[in-house]
Amino acid sequence: MASTQQLDPTGLSPHPDIAKAAALRRMKNIALALLVFMAVVFCFAFALAPRFPWLAYVRSAAEGGMVGALADWFAVTALFRYPMGLKIPHTAIIPNRKDEIGSSLAEFVETNFLSEEVVSQKLAKTQIAQKVGTWLARPESAQRVATEGAAAMRGAIAVLKDDDVKDVIESMVRKHVLEPPWGPPIGKLAERIFADGHHHSLVDLLVDRSTAWIKSNHTTISGLVSTRSPSWVPQFVDGLVGDKIYTEIHKFALAVQEDPHHEVRLKLDDYLKDLAQELQHDPAMIAKAEGIKAQVLGDPEVRELAGRTWETLKAALTDAVEDPTSELRLKFTSAVQDFGARLVSDTELAAKANKWISDAAAYLVGTYKHEITSLITDTVERWDAAETSQKIELQVGKDLQFIRINGTVVGSLAGLAIFTIATLVFH
Repeated sequence: MASTQQLDPTGLSPHPDIAKAAALRRMKNIALALLVFMAVVFCFAFALAPRFPWLAYVRSAAEGGMVGALADWFAVTALFRYPMGLKIPHTAIIPNRKDEIGSSLAEFVETNFLSEEVVSQKLAKTQIAQKVGTWLARPESAQRVATEGAAAMRGAIAVLKDDDVKDVIESMVRKHVLEPPWGPPIGKLAERIFADGHHHSLVDLLVDRSTAWIKSNHTTISGLVSTRSPSWVPQFVDGLVGDKIYTEIHKFALAVQEDPHHEVRLKLDDYLKDLAQELQHDPAMIAKAEGIKAQVLGDPEVRELAGRTWETLKAALTDAVEDPTSELRLKFTSAVQDFGARLVSDTELAAKANKWISDAAAYLVGTYKHEITSLITDTVERWDAAETSQKIELQVGKDLQFIRINGTVVGSLAGLAIFTIATLVFH
């Protein structure tokens, strides 16, 4: 005969609900069998009591056992359904008061478990930061975090639309780069640079390069004189003038190069400082800076910049998350592991982390505990009344059948005791 026992997906063991239903049926049969046994004993004792007076004690015990069994059967059955289908008041309690039970359960959980004090005390004893740090400090754990982070990054990149990201980058560039005037901030920055003398290195570089170019381009400089002189000037005169001009230019460049306080350098400093002030306060100079900005970063250039920025960033992130040996993955893994080790070794950091976790949890519980417990209420309200009763009976019904068995035994003992005491007192 084929078995009707339902198996779990692995086919190795019975489904939990099937096993619980079988255990519940078995306990019901035991309780019923005990009631039937008491009834049979009562019948025999009642019939034979005139011939055997001592059977009166047996009859009383059996009678008490039946009363106890029936009373507890009624009590247990009244929790889940109407006894024998009779709509007796205060029966079928779970189906009829399902929503009230859900509300009471939610209130109980909210009052006794979701209080800020309870959550804070529990988290303070748990030392979550140290436990998390111990886990993160393990190389395999840090690698797992990096792997999961890479998966999340891949998912985010796949979900994001290129045009949307480009629009965001473009809007940020316009808001933070193009809309604010360039002149005042550039002038303020330049003023600090010039005041501290940081531009002198650049000036030195330009002077050195200019001097070197002049030294190595004697022919070019002399040729300029010949090209621009009148045709009637003799050629040897052009050569003499060109050599003289080259010599003077080279001498002048060397003087500027060798003297940090040369007049040209001082004049250049004054010019740059004036320029920094004009960029900040001169409307005409500020307007010129805005014009340069508009020429350099017009609408097509900004859109192209946003596109190139996103494409470069996307390609770099994709390559980094796909490659377990990439610099980004290795740095991130190392950072996670180091942070875990610090949580374990640095008591001050761990204390701050634990306090932050405790405060955050207490805030969430205090703010959203009604929403959290409403999950219980709403879920119970959605349940079908009969199905809810069946589910609860399936979970606790086996233990409740012991009440019937205990009621039978206790009823028997009580009936025997009452009959014995009454016999001793009144006879």
